[in-house]
This record gives sequence, C-alpha cells and structure tokens, in this order.
Amino acid sequence: MNADSRQRVQDYLRTHRIATLATMAAHGPWAAAVFYASEGDTLFFLSSPNSRHCRNLELDPRAAATIQGDYRDWPEIKGVQLEGIVSPLSGVDETRARRLYGEKFPLIGKLESAPPPIVAALGRVRWYRLRPTRLFFIDNSVGFGHREEITPVP
Repeated sequence: MNADSRQRVQDYLRTHRIATLATMAAHGPWAAAVFYASEGDTLFFLSSPNSRHCRNLELDPRAAATIQGDYRDWPEIKGVQLEGIVSPLSGVDETRARRLYGEKFPLIGKLESAPPPIVAALGRVRWYRLRPTRLFFIDNSVGFGHREEITPVP
C-alpha cells in the first residue's frame, strides 16, 4: 500500500454519497443504505436510533460497509469495502460530524433554510461514526478482481 492508494480511497469516499451498511443481531444480518460524509477513512452518518440497523449496533457495534457506483460493465467496477466499529456521537464529535455532513449535503448544513419536515426529521436522528478496522479498494480497471487492502488511519 502506498500514499497514492490511500489518496484514491479517500477521494473515492469524498466523491460518493451512499454506503450500504451491514449489521448483525440474533435475528440475523441486515443491510441498509445510509448517506455519509467522510474524514480520512472514517464515515459519519445519521439515522433513527429506532431503525433496525441502529438497534443492531446497540447490541453489537461491529459493522461492514460498501461504497460503489452503479457501473455498466465489469472492467469499470471500483469501490470500497470496509469493516469497523460504529459509535454514536455527542458533544464536539457530533458537532464535527454535522459540519462535515453539512459540507457534503448543503441542505443539512443550512438548517435555517431547510424545509420544516427535514428540520423535524433531524430532531429524531442520532449521529454515528464508522471507524474502519479493515479497508479494501476494488479497482477492476487495474485488473479483473483487483482488490488492495489499505491500512486504516487510526
């Protein structure tokens, strides 16, 4: 792994918006799409604490996620696969997550001009951080099935 690979992962995370988050509980696995913002390798997302994936995370904070585009052909496929630990945020960590999220999604960053249903919905969510413990970058343009492990930044 080199600095160029790390930069490609971070650029990829910055230019995409949706992660498929996978969680697990006694009743089985679950996957949910979440909008995210990133800082380095870390993802920040918001979600209802009553959602199935957040209830699962209360029981087991381990999760996996994928981020990829909607590609038309195998040689175009690129994406990120990761596993890590999710933690709910508060205080300065939540403030930082809100700022990063607002920069990526301006509607959330400018609540004073957001539609009332959005403002109301944001009052019912929690903010979360997914800090990767393992991270892979898939890039079929390098070769079919090319998968490179990137050491996450702590």
